[in-house]
Amino acid sequence: MAPLTRWLDRRRNPWKAAFYDACRMWRRQNGAARLYQYGNLVPGDVVFNLGASRGEWTDAVLDQQPAAQMHLFEPHPGFAEALETKFAGRDHVHVHQLAIGSTTGTMELSDAGDASSSVADHDRAFQVKTMSVSDFFAHTPVDRIALMKVNIEGSEYDLLSALIETGDITRIDRLQVQFHLFEPDMKALRDDIRARLDKTHHCVWSYPFVWEEWQLRP
Repeated sequence: MAPLTRWLDRRRNPWKAAFYDACRMWRRQNGAARLYQYGNLVPGDVVFNLGASRGEWTDAVLDQQPAAQMHLFEPHPGFAEALETKFAGRDHVHVHQLAIGSTTGTMELSDAGDASSSVADHDRAFQVKTMSVSDFFAHTPVDRIALMKVNIEGSEYDLLSALIETGDITRIDRLQVQFHLFEPDMKALRDDIRARLDKTHHCVWSYPFVWEEWQLRP
């Protein structure tokens, strides 16, 4: 986003100030350097990538731990099919063409490429498969998740609430999440989730509505 566009957006929507301030701090402090430190993963560690898109983040993890057990969640059919092709023959990379959250069924997803969302409005949309976290873990024998990355365009509020309510949040050792600020009330939603998440995890670092990391308490 160009500087003038950012300035105009902030003037018109002052409730986005937390996001723009965090973006500036993220750049100044090279926040990306924190985001991509995965050298502590060991062979066989389970890693979840929610919002896998084109698989770039998966590549970054596998560059540091080639033997990680990767689970890629991508409801967009075009991206999911491309991921299947990209990682074909790699038995430790599992592509799930669905979104996990609070319910099992279907939902409408806007068709906006890697910004496709069940929350933000776009001109085109399609139906995608959803699965509740309870149903997913009932069918997938995963006890411990060493690392989970969540970038799902607004659906993180539903997902994290479901993980906390079911207790499955305690399966996750390390959580990296990008909260999205599409509407003013999402600030309160983030605050509520962070308060509940703090009971099981501690926040290691945070750039509000950009990226933040939580680790399971001992």
